[in-house]
Amino acid sequence: MTKPPRKRNKATSTASSDDTPPDNLTQEENPATATITVTAVEVSELTEQEISDRLHLERKVERAFFEAGKALMELRDRRLYRSTHKTFEEYCRDRFSYTYRHVNYLIAGSKIVDNIKMGTNSSQNESQDEMGTNSSQILPTSEVQVRPLAKLEPQQQPKAWQQAVEQAEGKVPSGRIVKDVVQRIIERRKVPNTYQIGEVCQIVVKDNPELRGKGGCWGIVSAVNDFSCTVKTWDGEYAVALQHLKSYNYLPAECEQMREICDRINRVYSSGLEETVKSLLQLLGKVNRPYLTELEEKLLSLLESEVKV
Repeated sequence: MTKPPRKRNKATSTASSDDTPPDNLTQEENPATATITVTAVEVSELTEQEISDRLHLERKVERAFFEAGKALMELRDRRLYRSTHKTFEEYCRDRFSYTYRHVNYLIAGSKIVDNIKMGTNSSQNESQDEMGTNSSQILPTSEVQVRPLAKLEPQQQPKAWQQAVEQAEGKVPSGRIVKDVVQRIIERRKVPNTYQIGEVCQIVVKDNPELRGKGGCWGIVSAVNDFSCTVKTWDGEYAVALQHLKSYNYLPAECEQMREICDRINRVYSSGLEETVKSLLQLLGKVNRPYLTELEEKLLSLLESEVKV
């Protein structure tokens, strides 16, 4: 009885007689006789419960930085760090390894997300999920995405975010897209820069982390740009956007007097004194009048004599 021909495995390719491998190569070492195994990835539909779980978990990931910012703000405002740390900055560094700037970015970012949600909810009437978020609403997933929005007024932020979402074709926009949208909005406003060199202005922070510690400081305008001014303060020069400046409207003679005081304070600061002295100089850098009192003048003169200015 003749035996049926042996079936060849389709996934195995065998060399012809002309390609017979040398005797010193085994079948495993010869690529001509290698067997290639392909594993198919099975795609299965999710159940309704799995779809619900996925959306819930995705929402948690999306809200991670938002929740962190809200929690940090409550820790700061309620001073819940006071039992172990003297300052909130030290607490964040020791507990979370966060720099103070990063903490401020997270807190400011959470406020912006609140503004976006409020602005969108006021113009839409959609059902909300258990976290108070419209199911079809695209929200930021990273603090970097909302950081450029800090340059706009709170009521402008929702519209700017929606424009960025549309530019990203309905997806979460990158920080670069948001920044471009914000820049176009600023350029359209084209508020003329009316500040003049030598003018005395107060720095207004308005939730801008980059101006941390400068709120209430006065400075002398040393350069006028399209959308900002370079301002010289008690501890150096800073580029400050127009929305973060407020003129004191001093007379020219008063501005000149404050310029001299600023130069004196800055020279003492540059000499490198103790932190307590720097704190005193900072207080002088926040006076909201065009002169120093008699006691303030004596203190500044004493410091000048100590550092031989």
